[in-house]
Amino acid sequence: MKTITSQQEVDEMIVDGVLRIDGDVRFAVSVVVKAHIIVSGDITAWNITARAITARDISANDISAGDITAWNITARDISANDILARNITAGNITARDISFFAVAVAYKKFKCKSITGQRENSKFFCLDGDVEIKEGKGKLKGGVK
Repeated sequence: MKTITSQQEVDEMIVDGVLRIDGDVRFAVSVVVKAHIIVSGDITAWNITARAITARDISANDISAGDITAWNITARDISANDILARNITAGNITARDISFFAVAVAYKKFKCKSITGQRENSKFFCLDGDVEIKEGKGKLKGGVK
């Protein structure tokens, strides 16, 4: 596993607006990535701030991004404008719009403007709290009552 210890290391890895991570990487510092992130391994980080993330697995305490496209996201807190993912598992999810393939689960809080499962029998739920739709205009599709 490669360990990143500075913002400069990250900046030097960006080529043509893309940070490509091949293999497993551990970020030992908080970084800001002003590029698209494409990951073929696993990322372990404390904070990730990025425009767009495309990855198979992300494990982080906080993720702040414009768009996230991933197979699996495991995180304590996710704050994003739009989340597009196969499956989402997190402690708290706060987002404008959430679109997922099959299952979205939050342990404590699910707060969004809309949440939509792409499969007809998709499910989303909160283990210890409620799904809160902001502004009263949101749409729900596929939730568990």
